[in-house]
Amino acid sequence: MEAQKKNCKNCKKDFIIESEDFNFYEKIKVPPPTFCPWCRFIRRMAWRNERSLYKRTCDLCKKNIIAMYPEDVPFPVYCRECWYGDGWDSVTYGRDYDFSKSFFEQLKELFCSVPHIALWQRNSINSDYSNWVAESRNVYLSASVVENSENVFYSKSVDGSKDIIDSYNLKKSEQCYQNVDCEKNYNSQFLYLSRNCIDSYFLIDSANCSNCFMSSNLRNKQYIFRNKQYSREAYLEELEKLNLGSRSSQSGLTTEFDNLKKNAIFRYANNLKCVDSFGNNLFNNKNCQLCFDIYDSENSKYCYRTLEMKDSMDFNFGGWSELIYEYISGMNSSSSVKFSSSCMTDLRDVEYSHSLLSSANIFGCFGMKNKKYFILNKQYSKEDFIVMREKIIKHMDEMPYIDKKGRIYKYGEFFPIELSPHAYNETLAQEFLPITKEEATKFGYDWRDQEEKNLAITLSADKIPDDIKNVDEKILEEVLRCIHESKCEHQCSSQYRITQGELQFYKKHNIPLPDWCPNCRYYERFAQVPKPILYHRKCMCDKENHNHALKCEIEFETPYAPERTEKIFCESCYNKEVY
Repeated sequence: MEAQKKNCKNCKKDFIIESEDFNFYEKIKVPPPTFCPWCRFIRRMAWRNERSLYKRTCDLCKKNIIAMYPEDVPFPVYCRECWYGDGWDSVTYGRDYDFSKSFFEQLKELFCSVPHIALWQRNSINSDYSNWVAESRNVYLSASVVENSENVFYSKSVDGSKDIIDSYNLKKSEQCYQNVDCEKNYNSQFLYLSRNCIDSYFLIDSANCSNCFMSSNLRNKQYIFRNKQYSREAYLEELEKLNLGSRSSQSGLTTEFDNLKKNAIFRYANNLKCVDSFGNNLFNNKNCQLCFDIYDSENSKYCYRTLEMKDSMDFNFGGWSELIYEYISGMNSSSSVKFSSSCMTDLRDVEYSHSLLSSANIFGCFGMKNKKYFILNKQYSKEDFIVMREKIIKHMDEMPYIDKKGRIYKYGEFFPIELSPHAYNETLAQEFLPITKEEATKFGYDWRDQEEKNLAITLSADKIPDDIKNVDEKILEEVLRCIHESKCEHQCSSQYRITQGELQFYKKHNIPLPDWCPNCRYYERFAQVPKPILYHRKCMCDKENHNHALKCEIEFETPYAPERTEKIFCESCYNKEVY
């Protein structure tokens, strides 16, 4: 089919469905979407809670646990051991399909009866305070940590890394602090868009560097201090003067770092080794369009934070799979999974399902493990499953679900936001598209007010020792007051504690104790990263030696919004200036 213009049923803005999109929809036998790509993205993100964690009891073994669900949710919540164990069977919640009700009404009823896992974890060890962790160990208050990572604190999107604190989107690195959008760094602090750097501090868009400080756009350098070359001895002398273990000193340096960013040069998008691909933070991809934070993938579109996948669209958080559509959160070794969330591994031909493991031919199910041919958690023969699935799809079109705002959901739409088990402001939707409580009510979404903390503050922000040299293990007994005192827009937790592993890291690397709580630190990092949206802009280069008159006229699609302060160059001008 030829490209068509559609009007989004949610935001009412026009969007284009390209001819190759129609080919994909035909291949996986689904109708074209009625929501635009951005509204589809937010709708999926409203089903992922990473940071709102609660103390409660497991509804099976009754032990105290940490969960992404508070006590007052309508469904049972099991700890990881109970949920994976044999003490319950999802089949007992099975039910017949009722053609007098809409499909999503029945799905919600099933959803509110089947036990949910407290925290999404797969093959993880000693990570009881972290959500969305797979094949990793010793992960604390972090999310989306995978690929055998270890000792990760207060971080997000960390792959194959070890000994990491306060970092975002970091791959194959070790002994790093405050690294954002980085890869293969070692023993480095405050690095941004940098890779293959060692023993360095406060670098922007630098590669293959060692022993460099407060510089930008470096390539293959050593002993660079504030963008000037030094001898080894002179560099170390300058570094010694800074007292990096002092928080007041660090504060001045971070201000200098922010000013450095305003003068640094940024490539229009952080894409490397890609063919016929566009978006941002792409590495080693082929034919991946409007994708963000993905690598080693091909033939995909509208994907975010996916690894080693192909032939997929509208896929967030997962990898190592193919033919995935309208899916979010956790996926491995799977094929043909649509309109689903929070599944584990080894899935085939799954639709409208949640929290599955090693199953195939599943439609509208929750908590299935090692099952085939199930609808609403009830088993059918292969022949009956095929017939019933077709009847249900026809019924979904003839009796669609209509949400609180009148949006119509037929077959081919992802779960409505109002069916999410999480309040809107608990999810990633709030991070990418923040709204007020009043707006949430207007849109028909749930909202949860922040719980009051009941720990007594024993150390206010102004009393936290300035220099890490003056900190001993008594700090582990203190309850610290965040300097923001819940007066910011960061979902400030107002109070926090220092853990043993965290303190050891600070001591080893001469890093002062933070006076912001983990939430405030996270949102400060998140604000540095461009959102997964592309803007049509012109190159900002005005250098006469770059083969253009006065100002470069090359246009491109970039994730850097016009109101941001970065200097954005096209590929040609960037290469002439940096290399």
